[in-house]
Amino acid sequence: MLYQLYEAQRSLMEPFADFAQAASKLYGQGAVFGQTPIAQRMAAGYDLLYRLGKDYEKPEFDIKTVKVDGHDVVIHESVEIEKPFCQLRRFKRFTDEPHILHTLKSQPVVLIVAPLSGHYATLLRDTVRTMLQGHKVYITDWVNARLVPLSEGEFHLDDYINYVEDFIRYLQAEYGNCHVVSVCQPTVPVLAAVSLMASRGEKTPLSMTMMGGPIDARKSPTAVNNLAMNKSFEWFENNVIYRVPDGFPGAGRRVYPGFLQHTGFVAMNPDRHASSHYDYFKNLIKGDDASAEAHRTFYDEYNAVLDMDADYYLDTIRTVFQDFDLVNGTWEVKNPEGEREPVRPQDIHSTGLLTVEGELDDISGSGQTRAAHELCTGVSADEQHHYEVKGAGHYGIFSGRRWREQVYPKVKAFIEAHDKPQKRADKATVLTAEDTIKPTAAPKKRAASARKTAPARRSRSAVRTSP
Repeated sequence: MLYQLYEAQRSLMEPFADFAQAASKLYGQGAVFGQTPIAQRMAAGYDLLYRLGKDYEKPEFDIKTVKVDGHDVVIHESVEIEKPFCQLRRFKRFTDEPHILHTLKSQPVVLIVAPLSGHYATLLRDTVRTMLQGHKVYITDWVNARLVPLSEGEFHLDDYINYVEDFIRYLQAEYGNCHVVSVCQPTVPVLAAVSLMASRGEKTPLSMTMMGGPIDARKSPTAVNNLAMNKSFEWFENNVIYRVPDGFPGAGRRVYPGFLQHTGFVAMNPDRHASSHYDYFKNLIKGDDASAEAHRTFYDEYNAVLDMDADYYLDTIRTVFQDFDLVNGTWEVKNPEGEREPVRPQDIHSTGLLTVEGELDDISGSGQTRAAHELCTGVSADEQHHYEVKGAGHYGIFSGRRWREQVYPKVKAFIEAHDKPQKRADKATVLTAEDTIKPTAAPKKRAASARKTAPARRSRSAVRTSP
């Protein structure tokens, strides 16, 4: 019922938001009432009302060009694989400079696994834009669960892991190898996916970079962790799960609604958000267009949220935040054949590991991501690195100045140190892209994988800080 009430309230607010937008333009500079004494204040007030009442849809990545070695490279965005709950999105780079083309072809292939935790993958736009300067980039673009028909079946945490495995295999088949970067929530399922592949004897990614994730949520618990740990599983099932109302493709699907998640985000720092909106109002009055646009850009992303399938959400609450199955060694994942396999990070041997944490992270506390090193005992000590970003909060480790100037150079150097030549054959010598465009959206068939379990090395690996 709550979801239906929310949709009714949103529909009721829509004409008022449209009126506020129109009124703001009427009082704008050069408009009908733009010369009145209080025009700027009226325009600013109506603009703020519009932004508080409008509906925020999924943003676009909107990455048109990036700089590579000082040259503009054009970006073409496409979907390589389309699954019911996720798209594997590629950012293909084009240039007509032969020496830049050679550089693009030789750069590492990176799969960025975006969070499925309320926001869209576009939250990592700055991450993608920056990494495109030195990498071939793919990203998991998760689908709003209210748009997925019931006929597509359920979606569990196990399915998330199987998706990640399929995407890794796809890139390995295309290029021979790849690197994986996970941000926040996906650090746990990514570690599980690579562990399962290692246990079967499959080829694993050349490196894993894990940033600000709850590998061990018991360490330095934050407000987010405390909520998940202090409420019973039944409380979540009975209080935050609702069915998608009629009018959406996924009508009837049980979900954790995005608007509830957004309410929780805002409730964590209400004073900060109120202050930010007041500053936006003042910047509009002063005519500070740059600051006002920065506010709009941030909140266009922050306020755009998606619904999560209830089974996936509840699995995550139980597995990651209540039973701590990964760190306790009790996690078993169901593969597409219906078999349950144990998650054994100690079976990973040939994949480098870099963990990144923000000193002031209030989502994933200090030590939670670094805990991955205690689990990956099969990775040699010189292949394990950890980096703490001084003064950075959660978003600062993958977006903004600290990400671009401090974190990205570390990540880039780590990936380059673990990269190997790609076996993909060049198509032609005269091209305007890093390679030719092939038909997309057709998933590769999953290769049958060996089920034998690789022996685990029990030696304890030390963790050292990246230079």
